[in-house]
Amino acid sequence: QAQLAESGGGLVQAGGSLRLSCAASGVTFGSHDLGWYRQAPGKEREFVAAINWSDDTTLYANYVKDRFTISRDNAKKMMYLQLNRLTPENTGTYYCHSMHERLQYDRTNVPTPSFGLWGQGTKVSVSS
Repeated sequence: QAQLAESGGGLVQAGGSLRLSCAASGVTFGSHDLGWYRQAPGKEREFVAAINWSDDTTLYANYVKDRFTISRDNAKKMMYLQLNRLTPENTGTYYCHSMHERLQYDRTNVPTPSFGLWGQGTKVSVSS
Protein backbone atom coordinates (compact mmCIF):
# COMPACT_ATOMS: atom_id res chain seq x y z
CA GLN A 1 0.00 0.00 0.00
CA ALA A 2 1.34 3.42 -0.99
CA GLN A 3 2.01 5.64 2.01
CA LEU A 4 3.72 8.84 3.01
CA ALA A 5 4.69 9.44 6.62
CA GLU A 6 5.82 12.79 8.00
CA SER A 7 7.95 13.31 11.09
CA GLY A 8 10.04 15.97 12.74
CA GLY A 9 7.39 18.40 13.93
CA GLY A 10 7.32 19.84 17.41
CA LEU A 11 7.30 22.96 19.54
CA VAL A 12 9.95 25.56 18.88
CA GLN A 13 10.52 29.17 19.82
CA ALA A 14 10.38 31.92 17.26
CA GLY A 15 13.66 32.14 15.40
CA GLY A 16 14.30 28.43 15.82
CA SER A 17 14.59 25.64 13.29
CA LEU A 18 13.07 22.26 12.55
CA ARG A 19 13.69 19.63 9.93
CA LEU A 20 10.65 17.79 8.67
CA SER A 21 10.96 14.42 6.97
CA CYS A 22 8.62 12.52 4.68
CA ALA A 23 9.16 8.80 4.21
CA ALA A 24 7.57 7.03 1.25
CA SER A 25 6.67 3.37 0.96
CA GLY A 26 4.88 1.38 -1.69
CA VAL A 27 5.36 4.09 -4.33
CA THR A 28 7.63 4.64 -7.32
CA PHE A 29 9.24 7.54 -5.54
CA GLY A 30 11.71 8.74 -8.13
CA SER A 31 9.27 9.70 -10.88
CA HIS A 32 6.92 12.00 -8.99
CA ASP A 33 7.18 15.64 -8.06
CA LEU A 34 6.82 16.10 -4.32
CA GLY A 35 5.41 18.92 -2.25
CA TRP A 36 4.84 20.26 1.25
CA TYR A 37 1.67 21.97 2.39
CA ARG A 38 0.70 23.63 5.66
CA GLN A 39 -2.66 23.93 7.31
CA ALA A 40 -2.97 26.42 10.13
CA PRO A 41 -5.73 25.92 12.71
CA GLY A 42 -9.06 26.98 11.24
CA LYS A 43 -7.60 27.80 7.84
CA GLU A 44 -7.30 26.24 4.42
CA ARG A 45 -4.35 24.11 3.45
CA GLU A 46 -1.74 26.08 1.53
CA PHE A 47 1.30 25.42 -0.57
CA VAL A 48 4.74 25.66 1.02
CA ALA A 49 7.28 24.10 -1.35
CA ALA A 50 7.74 21.54 -4.11
CA ILE A 51 10.60 19.73 -5.78
CA ASN A 52 10.86 18.23 -9.25
CA TRP A 53 11.46 14.51 -9.57
CA SER A 54 14.17 14.63 -12.24
CA ASP A 55 16.32 17.74 -11.81
CA ASP A 56 15.45 18.84 -8.25
CA THR A 57 14.08 22.16 -9.45
CA THR A 58 12.32 23.78 -6.50
CA LEU A 59 9.32 26.05 -6.05
CA TYR A 60 8.48 27.95 -2.86
CA ALA A 61 5.59 29.96 -1.55
CA ASN A 62 6.38 33.65 -1.66
CA TYR A 63 6.26 34.01 2.11
CA VAL A 64 9.05 31.44 2.57
CA LYS A 65 11.64 34.01 1.52
CA ASP A 66 14.73 31.77 1.65
CA ARG A 67 13.94 30.50 5.16
CA PHE A 68 12.84 27.03 4.09
CA THR A 69 14.66 24.46 1.99
CA ILE A 70 13.09 21.44 0.34
CA SER A 71 15.19 18.46 -0.68
CA ARG A 72 14.79 14.80 -1.55
CA ASP A 73 16.76 11.58 -1.57
CA ASN A 74 15.27 9.23 -4.14
CA ALA A 75 17.48 6.32 -3.12
CA LYS A 76 16.14 6.50 0.44
CA LYS A 77 12.62 7.47 -0.64
CA MET A 78 12.79 10.49 1.62
CA MET A 79 11.87 14.15 1.30
CA TYR A 80 12.83 16.89 3.71
CA LEU A 81 11.82 20.42 4.59
CA GLN A 82 14.30 22.48 6.56
CA LEU A 83 12.52 25.26 8.41
CA ASN A 84 14.69 28.14 9.61
CA ARG A 85 13.92 31.43 11.36
CA LEU A 86 10.47 30.22 12.22
CA THR A 87 7.74 32.63 13.22
CA PRO A 88 4.41 31.99 14.99
CA GLU A 89 2.73 32.43 11.59
CA ASN A 90 4.40 29.19 10.47
CA THR A 91 2.44 27.19 13.03
CA GLY A 92 0.30 24.43 11.60
CA THR A 93 0.21 20.87 10.42
CA TYR A 94 2.63 20.16 7.61
CA TYR A 95 1.70 17.58 5.02
CA CYS A 96 3.80 15.98 2.34
CA HIS A 97 2.27 15.10 -0.99
CA SER A 98 3.26 13.06 -4.01
CA MET A 99 1.94 14.30 -7.35
CA HIS A 100 0.73 12.16 -10.23
CA GLU A 101 3.40 11.47 -12.81
CA ARG A 102 4.02 14.23 -15.36
CA LEU A 103 2.08 16.77 -13.33
CA GLN A 104 3.61 19.69 -11.51
CA TYR A 105 2.80 21.88 -8.54
CA ASP A 106 1.97 25.54 -8.54
CA ARG A 107 1.65 28.02 -5.71
CA THR A 108 -2.10 28.37 -5.97
CA ASN A 109 -3.84 25.03 -6.34
CA VAL A 110 -4.07 22.52 -3.50
CA PRO A 111 -4.63 18.89 -4.53
CA THR A 112 -7.86 17.38 -3.30
CA PRO A 113 -7.70 14.59 -0.69
CA SER A 114 -8.01 11.96 -3.41
CA PHE A 115 -5.59 13.51 -5.90
CA GLY A 116 -2.09 12.15 -5.59
CA LEU A 117 -0.91 10.80 -2.26
CA TRP A 118 -1.03 12.64 1.09
CA GLY A 119 0.65 11.91 4.36
CA GLN A 120 -1.05 12.25 7.73
CA GLY A 121 0.81 15.41 8.71
CA THR A 122 3.19 16.53 11.42
CA LYS A 123 2.43 19.43 13.74
CA VAL A 124 4.68 22.44 14.08
CA SER A 125 4.04 24.96 16.83
CA VAL A 126 6.08 28.14 17.03
CA SER A 127 5.86 30.17 20.20
CA SER A 128 6.57 33.88 20.35
